[in-house]
Amino acid sequence: MAVLTCVLAVAVHAQGIAGQGQGDTAAAANVSLLQRIQNSAQQLNYTGVFTYQQGASMQSSRVTHIADSKGEHERLEILDGQPLEFLRENDDIQCLIPAKKAILVEKRTTRDRFPGLMLGKADQLAANYNVTVDPQSERVADRDCQVINVQPKDNDRYGYRLCADTSSGLLLRAQTLSSEAGVVEQVAFMTLQVGSDVDAAQLKPKWSTKDWKVIRAQLTPTDLAANGWSVAETAGFHTVTQLQRSMGGKQNVKQIMLSDGLAAISIFIEPFSNAHPQQVGSSSRGAIHVVGRRLGDYWITVLGEAPLGTIQRVAASVDYHPVSRRP
Repeated sequence: MAVLTCVLAVAVHAQGIAGQGQGDTAAAANVSLLQRIQNSAQQLNYTGVFTYQQGASMQSSRVTHIADSKGEHERLEILDGQPLEFLRENDDIQCLIPAKKAILVEKRTTRDRFPGLMLGKADQLAANYNVTVDPQSERVADRDCQVINVQPKDNDRYGYRLCADTSSGLLLRAQTLSSEAGVVEQVAFMTLQVGSDVDAAQLKPKWSTKDWKVIRAQLTPTDLAANGWSVAETAGFHTVTQLQRSMGGKQNVKQIMLSDGLAAISIFIEPFSNAHPQQVGSSSRGAIHVVGRRLGDYWITVLGEAPLGTIQRVAASVDYHPVSRRP
């Protein structure tokens, strides 16, 4: 890899300023493909079944998405295991849980769910990733797709191999790549229909929810630094959101989400109890790593799609210094 870098450096130097401009233009064009993927996920009508593989587990889901003058409308059905449905109207989400006859209502805080991709703008990725395009197309779900390689510039994050529909720009397959283990996670459409003929009736839920219990998640923006909390923005991951929320029956959970534009890391802070482990520990599943630790009277949980070392450094950086309040 070092040899390749030197060769490219010599070639650019020999071509002079004109060569640099051509290289910059090509790189910008490659990055723009990622923005096209994001726009397609938000602006197109589509329905299809996709499979998500994480480690040894697999799960199939059906997504229907329609965009109109009122915004985005989406229904996501989990087809394996316990039945679940997610209904979305722009940023308003309902999670239907038929086993409990309950509906969990909350606001969407991220925009990266498949076939969406990014948590920011495509031009923000250049600091952490190189983007290249394979000359040969591939085929996914009976559709031709363009292969886009998103290669990390360091070992603090994963790489990605994407395949985008050549006609619509919609993301058909995404593979998460580790330098040590190869493909650690992947998601791909098995069937897909794109266009104005997608039937809006497919947005309706499978069940009648007339008498179901409605649970509204409490999400309140907050400034954790003003309350004494600090987190180092490690390895190019920057703060995206800060919330105080209800979660798992607990009402006072603080959440900080960091992102490098593609991957996300979430930090959850809650009062420590005897139900929490007594020591720092970690676990993993596919590309997701989780680290927990105690900090005084609080329990910190950090999880995200990044190598374990990155998650551990983020967890170790969380600190708390009580803020004195004026009487």
